[in-house]
Amino acid sequence: MAQRILSLAAEEGPERLQEALQSLAEGELGDMVTRQALKGRETAALLRGIFKGSPCSQKSGVLRRLQVYKHCVPLVESGDLHLSKVSEIIGLLMLEARQLPGHALAELANLFVDVIKGGSLTNGKSLELFSTVLTALASSKENLAYGKGELNGEEFKKQLINTLCSSKWDPQCVIHLANMFRDIPLSGEELQFVVEKILRMFSRLDLQEIPPLVYQLLLLSAKGSKKTVLEGIISFFNQLDKRQKEEQRAPQSVDLEVATMPLDQLRHVEGTVILHIVSVINLDQDLGEELIRHLKTEQQKDPGRALCPFSVALLLSVAVKHRLQEQIFDFLKTSITRSCKDLQFLQASKFLQDLFPQQYDITAVILEVVKNSAFGWDHVTQGLVDLGFSLMESYEPKKPFGGKAADNSYGLSKMPAQQACKLGASILLETFKVHEPIRSDILEQVLNRVLTKAASPVSHFIDLLSNIVVSAPLVLQTSSSKVTETFDNLSFLPIDTVQGLLRAVQPLLKVSMSVRDSLILVLQKAIFSRQLDARKAAVAGFLLLLRNFKVLGSLSSSQCSQAIGATQVQADVHACYNSAANEAFCLEILGSLRRCLSQQADVRLMLYEGFYDVLRRNSQLASSIMETLLSQIKQYYLPQPDLLPPLKLEGCIMAQGDQIFLQEPLAHLLCCIQHCLSWYKSTVHLCQGAGDDDEEEEEEGVGFEQNFEEMLESVTRRMIKSELEDFELDKSADFSLSSGVGVKNNIYAIQVMGICEVLIEYNFKIGNFSKNKFEEVLGLFTCYNKLSEILREKAGKNKSALSNKTARSFLSMGFVSTLLTALFRDNAQSHEESLAVLRSSTEFLRYAVSVALQKVQQLEETGQTDGPDGQNPEKMFQNLCKITQVLLWRYTSIPTVVEESGKKKGKSISLLCLEGLLRIFNTVQQLYSARIPQFLQALDITDGDAEETDINVTEKAAFQIRQFQRSLVNQLSSAEDDFNAKETQSLITVLSTLSKLLDPASQQFLQFLTWTVKVCKENALEDISCCKGLLSLLFSVHVLYKSPVGLLRELAQDIHACLGDIDQDVEVEGRCHFAVVNAKTAAPTVCLLVLGQVDKVLEEVDWLIKKLTSLGSDISEDSSQASNQTQALEKGIILQLGTLLTVYHELVQTALPSGSCVDTLLRSLSKTYTILTSLIKHYIQACRSSSNTIPGRLEKLVKLSGSHLTPQCYSFITYVQNIHSESLSFVEEKKKKKKDSEAAAVSTVMAKVLRETKPIPNLIFAIEQYEKFLIHLSKKSKVNLMQYMKLSTSRDFRINASVLDSALQEQNSEDAENEPHNDQSSTAEQTDENQEPKKKRQRKK
Repeated sequence: MAQRILSLAAEEGPERLQEALQSLAEGELGDMVTRQALKGRETAALLRGIFKGSPCSQKSGVLRRLQVYKHCVPLVESGDLHLSKVSEIIGLLMLEARQLPGHALAELANLFVDVIKGGSLTNGKSLELFSTVLTALASSKENLAYGKGELNGEEFKKQLINTLCSSKWDPQCVIHLANMFRDIPLSGEELQFVVEKILRMFSRLDLQEIPPLVYQLLLLSAKGSKKTVLEGIISFFNQLDKRQKEEQRAPQSVDLEVATMPLDQLRHVEGTVILHIVSVINLDQDLGEELIRHLKTEQQKDPGRALCPFSVALLLSVAVKHRLQEQIFDFLKTSITRSCKDLQFLQASKFLQDLFPQQYDITAVILEVVKNSAFGWDHVTQGLVDLGFSLMESYEPKKPFGGKAADNSYGLSKMPAQQACKLGASILLETFKVHEPIRSDILEQVLNRVLTKAASPVSHFIDLLSNIVVSAPLVLQTSSSKVTETFDNLSFLPIDTVQGLLRAVQPLLKVSMSVRDSLILVLQKAIFSRQLDARKAAVAGFLLLLRNFKVLGSLSSSQCSQAIGATQVQADVHACYNSAANEAFCLEILGSLRRCLSQQADVRLMLYEGFYDVLRRNSQLASSIMETLLSQIKQYYLPQPDLLPPLKLEGCIMAQGDQIFLQEPLAHLLCCIQHCLSWYKSTVHLCQGAGDDDEEEEEEGVGFEQNFEEMLESVTRRMIKSELEDFELDKSADFSLSSGVGVKNNIYAIQVMGICEVLIEYNFKIGNFSKNKFEEVLGLFTCYNKLSEILREKAGKNKSALSNKTARSFLSMGFVSTLLTALFRDNAQSHEESLAVLRSSTEFLRYAVSVALQKVQQLEETGQTDGPDGQNPEKMFQNLCKITQVLLWRYTSIPTVVEESGKKKGKSISLLCLEGLLRIFNTVQQLYSARIPQFLQALDITDGDAEETDINVTEKAAFQIRQFQRSLVNQLSSAEDDFNAKETQSLITVLSTLSKLLDPASQQFLQFLTWTVKVCKENALEDISCCKGLLSLLFSVHVLYKSPVGLLRELAQDIHACLGDIDQDVEVEGRCHFAVVNAKTAAPTVCLLVLGQVDKVLEEVDWLIKKLTSLGSDISEDSSQASNQTQALEKGIILQLGTLLTVYHELVQTALPSGSCVDTLLRSLSKTYTILTSLIKHYIQACRSSSNTIPGRLEKLVKLSGSHLTPQCYSFITYVQNIHSESLSFVEEKKKKKKDSEAAAVSTVMAKVLRETKPIPNLIFAIEQYEKFLIHLSKKSKVNLMQYMKLSTSRDFRINASVLDSALQEQNSEDAENEPHNDQSSTAEQTDENQEPKKKRQRKK
């Protein structure tokens, strides 16, 4: 039959063909097509024949065509046919579909809908036909039967799509359907329907099927609904990530319904999806812009949902090859700093923490992206690297104008900008660890920045470089050419950068000979450079090499101060066989360094400071170094035993023209000798005692050791005998820095004082508690002290900033801790007699404590101290603990009062101890925050050396706090004559510092807060600075426990009671909550502190209103949770504002003196009204978006503002203007008497009045804006809020004609001052206010 139809179809006339087709039974036609298709013979020709014999003009033809279509769709989907055959059939059917009449198309479309509902689609090929059918249907003009009525083609198509999207889809055919919808013309509403349906299907699909579906969806988004598509994809993967995290947290999950997905599979799928999105964005720019727009708006509402690991990775991938890069990085950077600021804001307030228990931290999210990118996300890595560098450059440490860069690398990074910079470094370091291919690129960029940013601080880049090298030292070998290139520029870099850079790449020097050789070449050139900095860089480099290249037989590295990482140990092993070569190499370097001993003082200074470290790390170089030092000191040492002074100071200075410079820092040279000698005696002797291998060397060692000892002994003896005149220094000498003689005398004085200090340390160490030695120490100190006093006296006369600075002490930190312990805590019987010599001198005790203070200050400012082990954090920490123990014991056991009775001049030792403790507590929190438990443990003498694994910081800190509380109470309860304001202030600051260590949730914290409140309530402190400190402490502690508004209200009532009312007839009831508020402190001190704290509360409220507004605009699925949070926020905001209004109610009725208090209060009031206005705007918006009525709380707040604030504000404005008019009229009187001399005074007063009345118009504007929006809200909410507002007569600036006339008669017209002035009774004398009433009248209409 098929053959017959084919032959008939070949004829020209269709009549016989139609007859043949009509003779076929219903089922036969279908069977024939199936047979033909399965045989694979001429199926298309057969179908063409059937269509030719079934014209659409005949009803039977249409039915036959429909029959063929209905038969072919299941046939194509059956999977029995070859794909090429399927395509052929579908192609033909699609061509012919457009000829079908509307009702046939509708029937066919319904058939497809049923097939899809039934889930019988297998390969989805027939859907191509469905898209053609729907398109043809949409353009059909005839009305089609649908249900009981009729619809046109477009409406019918819409109903079909609606039915389709509402029905259940087989997960297997989702991708085919998504593809199909691309070919159908859809309206915006239909597209939204389709997109939402496909997004709902995500969760039912297998993970592997998501990327192709996402791709189809993105292509579909070209028609519209971009935001919905992006939002759906991002939230889907965000949910998956969250679920994955929860499963990792609780791996033995009981809930077995949720199938666990393998992590690597999820990450790979996410990576593929990101690639798809990026590729589509490259074709469709609008999609990229929509992505940024969507994330920006989302971030305002819920940053946790907007910037999740998936969306951040997506943004970074888009940023790489795209014009949107700048936009994306700006968005990410502002999000990072905002997140850091918000976290900081939340941590500072218990009130906010209660409202926002979950805190979103973007830094953790971005570092998670770095971790995720290990799963083959190469497209993200470049974005991560660019973001890391962008953050480090945008938020780098700032260099103050003309000053040294503020280096915060050793402190805690507390500011958002510092945290952002730190995050940048963490991103780069973690990316470096995870991605091998990009390592050399990161390294090159870091080195480039170190070189090119020489003028600005680069400490953050050097720290990063150091961490990179430690994490993968062998990577540097592959990039060694870049490192050697950097070395070529060493001589042009600042010395700090050079030292940091060399320290960072030091592990490489041990592994790579070529790098080491190139460095030596560069350094040897630099030593002969004309630039001083280049020579200093050379010295720094050579010293580093000497420290790190061990000579055979040197002591083990356990003697070193710096911890050596595993990589460096590996390098040591690598270099072991080369130790003999190292010796020659080290001696060659020493030869180069000896040349430096004839250069400028700065270069010599570096050498003297570096030799000790070299010795300690490379003990075999001892003899060479000691010989060098011996030959150097001999140039200045006078060996004759009776010659005074023992050292030639003339040789230490150099004249150049009329200027005089220090050429040889003699004190530093002696200091270096002293430290090297004591190290040599303590260490090398031990080793030589163990084995007598090298007798020759030993003799040589003993030779220079003896030489040094005799020399130091002789210098000590003669220094004690020397008078100041021997050094050409005495009281009559010139010490001014403007003359050459003065400069020379200053240099001499500092050198002599330094030499005395070095000898004090040397003699104390070798003295072994002998009385004679300690008498020598005291003799040296006498010499030091005389000079010190002369310098101090001269500095006092000159009042010069330079000369006021005390010279840095030459005592080492280790010795200071030993000396203090001996002076104050050594109870050994055998030491008592000798120590009594030193203890008898109060000056010496004061000197020991003040040096400790100086050392701690240096540690706090720079993170290290001068002298041996100054750069070793571990040793510094141990010394700090020892010093703190001594100072704490001395301060608590000998009160200042006892000591001061016998004191002559200078600060008392107890006070110095207290200052030292304050600095130490600050320093420990800054530098050793991780070791605070060990620090507190060391202070607790009762525990002895008990080793505790879990030290309770709060308990230990509370114990220390109690000691200082006792001291403060003693101070406050002492008689007026004994009261020491400086000590009280320091005690308050110490308590404030220690209180930061208490856990705000602990009982001890609450006790401390209660105690602070009690002290403020009971002590009428009249000292301004102490009062300020005490109240600041109270606020800082209170805010971590609960909101301080109640406290502020009580303080405001006290201020009101103290200063009286603006209406003199009103007597304020004398309620006194806090004795701290008294006539002396109420204004301006307490008033400004209260207003400062009020401003902080206002900032919090403002921040909350912004959060509230963003929550209000977020219509999410979880609306009940959102509304609960909204209600909690509203309640918190209104309660805070309500209490603040009562604070202002008291303050605006207080007779404040004109000046800062009035000015600050007026500004603060303006801010309050602005915040009230933004709250009202929020409610206007809420009323607009939903039919919610306004809460009763808000109504109460508005009522309170109308009754307790606005009228009083206008009265206060009148009061302020009265004060000013009085001061003006007073000056006017004076001016009449003395016209010329008082002209300047008048203009000053005028300027002051203008300045102080400037905030008044702003305040009136803020009040009126508030009332304007209240009227809007009243209309929207149908609640009359304006009934609580009284219109004040102060608004009408009317001119009283009679008063004006009399005033004009009294004065000349030229004297008429038109200073803005309004009055409650509307009697204003100003002529320049006459435009204002028009505005006001318009406002009232």
